[in-house]
Amino acid sequence: MNRPRKPSGSNPALIIGTLIAVAIVVGVIYQSQSTPSEDLELIVTPEPEVEPVIQAPVIPEAVIPSAPEQKPEPEPEPALVSKPPELPGLDNSDDFIRERLLLINSKKEFSNWVKADDLIRRTASYLDGLSNGVMLSKIFPLTPPEGTFATHKSDGSIWLNAGNYERYNGTINAIANTDMASIAKMFHFSRPLLEAAFSEMGYNPRQMDGIVLQAIDVILAAPIIVEPIKLTRESVVYKFADPALEALPPLQKQLLRIGPNHTKHLQKQAYALQQALLNP
Repeated sequence: MNRPRKPSGSNPALIIGTLIAVAIVVGVIYQSQSTPSEDLELIVTPEPEVEPVIQAPVIPEAVIPSAPEQKPEPEPEPALVSKPPELPGLDNSDDFIRERLLLINSKKEFSNWVKADDLIRRTASYLDGLSNGVMLSKIFPLTPPEGTFATHKSDGSIWLNAGNYERYNGTINAIANTDMASIAKMFHFSRPLLEAAFSEMGYNPRQMDGIVLQAIDVILAAPIIVEPIKLTRESVVYKFADPALEALPPLQKQLLRIGPNHTKHLQKQAYALQQALLNP
């Protein structure tokens, strides 16, 4: 009977051979993992040095932008800003002022009013009078009413004839068709000339402003009377029979003579001018 063989692992030659084989395999694996870049490394040989050539930059004649997804709105062109003309001296201002006033109103009546010479000084004096309730017709003549002053008698009394109101149609229409905002701009533009004219009369700029606004207030404060107005006559002069009306400033009594509708038109324009002056 054969005995079982002992394991060969105890054979020294076999053990040494196995160790050598394992060492070779391990060495190959280690070599492939530890130096992968050595197999892939590129050897770059330096190129010969070449002197660079410097070229001038190319400036394009036009740039065509790429089409955007949404076309932007075009920017508005800048407005042309013109320098306002210089004001002339007070003594030489008539043509300058007249030309600009006629651009605001070219009505026949208005054109006749501004034909007078020394316009700025006349305006200053006229406004000074209006602020005191006085119309200085000799300083600044306006269009005289058409026809003659008309009255009628009834029950032994004299009454102001309503037909009188039509005599002032031309004057009122000329004023009613004047743009008061433009007049206010003209006032502010020519203010240095007006200040010079008021200064000659002894007023400072703040006083000038007060005179202008007070003149407007006198017009706005005039009463509106729709009923027939009773008159009295002494000699050749007619007076208002009502003492309260007769005691009014001359300017307001004149507004009574032109009639309630005309007075309303004037007051509307006076208010528009006031607001334009106060809110430039």
